[in-house]
Amino acid sequence: MNKLEMSVIGVPMDFGQNRRGVDMGPSAMRYAGAIQRLEALGHDVRDEGDISIDQTNAGHDTNTKLRNLPEVIETSTKLADKVSEVLSNNRFPLVLGGDHSIAIGTLAGLAKNYENLGVIWYDAHADMNTEETSPSGNIHGMPLAVSMGLGHDKLVNIHGYAPKVKPENIVIIGARSVDPGERDLIKEKGMKVFTMHEIDKLGMTEVMNQAMWYLRDREVDGVHLSLDLDGLDPLYTPGVGTPVPGGISYRESHLAMEMLASSNLITSAEFVEVNPILDEKNKTADVAVALMGSLFGESLV
Repeated sequence: MNKLEMSVIGVPMDFGQNRRGVDMGPSAMRYAGAIQRLEALGHDVRDEGDISIDQTNAGHDTNTKLRNLPEVIETSTKLADKVSEVLSNNRFPLVLGGDHSIAIGTLAGLAKNYENLGVIWYDAHADMNTEETSPSGNIHGMPLAVSMGLGHDKLVNIHGYAPKVKPENIVIIGARSVDPGERDLIKEKGMKVFTMHEIDKLGMTEVMNQAMWYLRDREVDGVHLSLDLDGLDPLYTPGVGTPVPGGISYRESHLAMEMLASSNLITSAEFVEVNPILDEKNKTADVAVALMGSLFGESLV
C-alpha cells in the first residue's frame, strides 16, 4: 500500500433517513481512533473537520415525497465542493458519515475530476430507488440512482452536471435487500452485482478478484469505495439504521479491504451509517475503523 496524503471529512448528516443518531457517526469513528490508526500506518492525515449542517429547518417538504430534500441538497453541495477541493490539492478524500445519502455529494465532488470513475458499493442495499419507486421517501436509499442520473432533478444535477458515474462502472457487493424497482433497474442497466448468494457460492476472494478485474476491464481512471456498515452482518455491526441479517462476516470484510489495499485501485473512500444510539459500546465504529486499517495497509504480520 502506497503512503497517502489523506484528508478526512466528517459529514454529520441524518437527513437521508428517519432514525436519529447517525449524525454522530463521524464523532464515533474519530473516538474509535480513526485518525491515529491511519497515522500509525505512515499516512499523512489531515482532519478537515465536519461539513457544517443546519438542523433548524429540517422537515418533510410537502411538495415532494422525498424527506428533507432541501437539506440534503444543501449538504451534498457543500460536501461536493469540499471533496473537489481536497482532490485539487492532490489528497485522498476519506469521508465519514452520516447516512448513505452523503454519497450523492461525495460522488458529485469526485466525478468532475475523473473521466471514467468506477465505484465499489459495499452494502446490504442497492440504494437505487427513485421518488417513484421508494417505499419510504428516504434519500439514503437513492444515492446510487441519483449518481447515475436518475431521480429528482435537483439531486441529480448537484454540481451542475449529470450523471456522475456510468451504471457499467459500478460493482455492488453484499446486496441482500433489494426493492422491486431497484431489481428492475439493475436488470435494465445490466449492472454488476455480487449478492450474498455469490459471496456464499464463490467466496470473498473470488468475488473481489472478479470485481477488481471487471473495473480494470472498464478502464476506469479512479475507484471510489462506498462502504455502508450494514453491508456486514448485524452480529458485527449492530449500530446501523437498516440492519439486514445474513450479511458479510467481519473476517470476509477484512479480506475484501486487504485485497483492495494490495491492488492500489482505491482513490477515495467513505464509511457510512454508523449510528452510536443504536450501537453497543461503539462496536460498529470500532469495526469501521478496523476496516479502514485493512483498507489502508494494515496487515496481520
